[in-house]
Amino acid sequence: MGHAGGKDTPAGPNATGSAAARGGGADAPRSADATGSSNAGGPTLLVLGDSLSAEYGLSRGQGWVALLEKRLAADERTRRWQVVNASISGETTAGGKGRLPALLAQHRPKVVVIELGANDALRGLPLKATTANLRQMVADVQAAGARAVLVGLQVPPNYGPAYTRQFSQMFGKVAADTDSPLVPFLLEGFADDPDWFQADRIHPQAKAHPRMLDTVWAVLKDVL
Repeated sequence: MGHAGGKDTPAGPNATGSAAARGGGADAPRSADATGSSNAGGPTLLVLGDSLSAEYGLSRGQGWVALLEKRLAADERTRRWQVVNASISGETTAGGKGRLPALLAQHRPKVVVIELGANDALRGLPLKATTANLRQMVADVQAAGARAVLVGLQVPPNYGPAYTRQFSQMFGKVAADTDSPLVPFLLEGFADDPDWFQADRIHPQAKAHPRMLDTVWAVLKDVL
């Protein structure tokens, strides 16, 4: 989630937060079932994320992944793409890594967008483990013949300058080492503005999701 809040006491074992990481999941998983469009025969784009991608606190269809699906359908060049959203609120990189092989086998995507890591920060998990999980997910995606796109996240300064810097740099390093496209920061342009967040000051409001889509699209459009 965003960073409108500070580093407060974790809301729970599944929390993620802007408070915890500028972009992440939170609270109990909304659904473990992947959802998406059904353009039979077209290439598949799989999104593996946390609450930022799982429409936490929003009406169905308001999240950036749903908006991406609509954007793809509106363009002749991309209308055959189908989008599968396998995001779960509260998801960690370990959880995503564990679910990914089955998702790859089931959906056979050509592109996989990985938006995970914020919940790891909230739970105080070692960056070494988070980095290893991200690398493994990218490796699994590439082994399946697909392209991985990493989505960068940030934590607020409350985490300390060293951790804040290392967490932010982690995504770029993994992307560079694996030759994967990188979305530098999902909440670019509004992470520090509480007007863009829900009452919890963690999850972006619906009005923020078109901006999030534009941020992702700036990178994704050249991958499809």
